[in-house]
Amino acid sequence: MGRAFEFRKERKFKRWGHMAKTFTKIGKEITIAVKQGGPDVTGNPRLRALLQEARSENMPKENVERAIKRATDKDQGDYKEVLYEGYGPHGIAILIETATDNTNRTVANIRSYFNKFGGNLGTSGSVEFMFDRKSVFTVKDRDDIDLEMLELELIDYGAEEVFREGGDEDEDDPKVIMIYGEFTAMNNIQQYLESNGYEIMSAKFDRFPNTDLKQLSAEDQASVEKLLEKIEEDEDVQNVYHNMQQ
Repeated sequence: MGRAFEFRKERKFKRWGHMAKTFTKIGKEITIAVKQGGPDVTGNPRLRALLQEARSENMPKENVERAIKRATDKDQGDYKEVLYEGYGPHGIAILIETATDNTNRTVANIRSYFNKFGGNLGTSGSVEFMFDRKSVFTVKDRDDIDLEMLELELIDYGAEEVFREGGDEDEDDPKVIMIYGEFTAMNNIQQYLESNGYEIMSAKFDRFPNTDLKQLSAEDQASVEKLLEKIEEDEDVQNVYHNMQQ
């Protein structure tokens, strides 16, 4: 397995605290996808994947419709995707993806979190180079899927890692197939999966450190986690990445 898989094992994927936050996050992504590629799912593969993810998360239909309407309603403010970079306590690199309709509010909040918890908000490019951006698919598993054959097929479409995950007799952790690919391979992989009858549960971009993870003492790690938790609570924050071993 490659670096992305190893980091996935190390990193604790912190779930949103409650369902409303999940719906807000997906709703913003739907609005952005419609703004960029239009409301027709036929020509907007990113929107198709997000709608599937919304269904898998039991997101109410009216929430989805509201997110789509926001993208086409001239009276509504646009969400802007903004990336923030900085260093937390003990030199931990932190990368923050946001979707905001008020960048002044967002940057002020992010800066205050870094200042309060012993970090520093950096300039553009100060941290991003330490992370690789990947396409990540979660596909519903089936007994008739030959994983090795699937991987061989997907390599031609830009996939780098294909493996099974979950299914340990836990209804909240069903067996799925994870597919990691190049950042630019999102559309190609998605089109292959859709045309060959695979059920895509989610399709997204993710970031993984491309350097060794930094190992801290339990006390130092706790101080970094306080900052990470505060950032994740912000309503404008979509994803937070770091290079701390956990």
